[in-house]
Amino acid sequence: MKKTLTLLFFICTFQLASAQILTDSLTIENHARSYHYIPSTKPKAALVFILHGSQGDGLMTRNSGNGKDTKRIEELAKKENVLLVYPNGYKRYWNECRKTANSAANQENINEEAFFGQMITYFKEKYQIDEKKVFAVGTSGGGHMAYKLALTMPEKFRAITAIIANLPDTNNLDCAEKHVAKPVMIINGTLDPINPYQGGEVKLGPTVNLGFVRSTDRTFDYWASLAGYKGEPTLEKLPDNDPNDHKTIEKYTFKAKKKPEVTLLKVIGGKHDYPNDIDVYLEAWAFFMRN
Repeated sequence: MKKTLTLLFFICTFQLASAQILTDSLTIENHARSYHYIPSTKPKAALVFILHGSQGDGLMTRNSGNGKDTKRIEELAKKENVLLVYPNGYKRYWNECRKTANSAANQENINEEAFFGQMITYFKEKYQIDEKKVFAVGTSGGGHMAYKLALTMPEKFRAITAIIANLPDTNNLDCAEKHVAKPVMIINGTLDPINPYQGGEVKLGPTVNLGFVRSTDRTFDYWASLAGYKGEPTLEKLPDNDPNDHKTIEKYTFKAKKKPEVTLLKVIGGKHDYPNDIDVYLEAWAFFMRN
C-alpha cells in the first residue's frame, strides 16, 4: 500500500510539473504554427517571447543544459507576473531579415508578423496580458527574429534583446524597416565563428548559408542612431564571476531621459555561446524592466 501511494504521489507530481508548460498552435496562411508557454495566474502580466536559434525549437531552447539556461527566468516569471512563450520557427528556422538565407522559412516567405501578432492577441484575450509590456529575447537566428520584430512591428514590442546576432548587412536586408527607436540590448562574443563580431558571412555547415551580417559595432550604432544618440557610450566592466570560462564582459550603454536605452554587452573571448559571468535571460529581463 505504501509503495502504491508513493507511486501515485510521483505520478501526480510529474503531471503537475509537466502541466506547467502548455502547447498550442495557430493557423497562419495555411501553415500550423506552434508555441509553448507557461501561463500567468494574474491579469496584466508582461509577455516575454524566448526565441530559439536556427535548427532549434522552443522546447529545445527551454531544456538546453538540462533547463539551467531558462530555469531562473522561469522562477522569476512566477514571482513577477510574467507569461513566458517559447514559439517554434517554421521547419526550425525563422523568416527573419536575411535576404539570401536558404532556409524554407525565408524561401517560402513565412508571415512571422502575423504569427507574433496573433499570439499577442491570443494571450491578451485569454490571459489579459499587458499589451504595453511585450518583449522578445532571442539567440542566434532567434536574435535575428528579435531584430525583425523591432524593425517591422515596433508598435507591438516594448524592447528586445538579441544574443550572438548582428543585423544583416545592408545588401542582405529584405525587411521593411519602420525606423522606430526602441530599447535594444545586444550580447555578442568577440571570437564568435558563426556570427562574426567584425561582420561577414554566416554559415551553419556546408549547406546552410544565411548571408552577410554587419559588424556588432555597426549593429549597435544602428539602434543608437535611431534613438538620437551621438558621441561615445558609457563603458562599464562587469565583474569576472567565472575566471575559468576565459571571458570578460564590457558593457556599453547609451541612456538618456526620454530616449530608449541601447546597450551592448561585449563578451571578450566569447564564441557562439552564453558567458558564464551573467545569466543572459535575467540580464535581458533587467533591461526590459529598465525600459
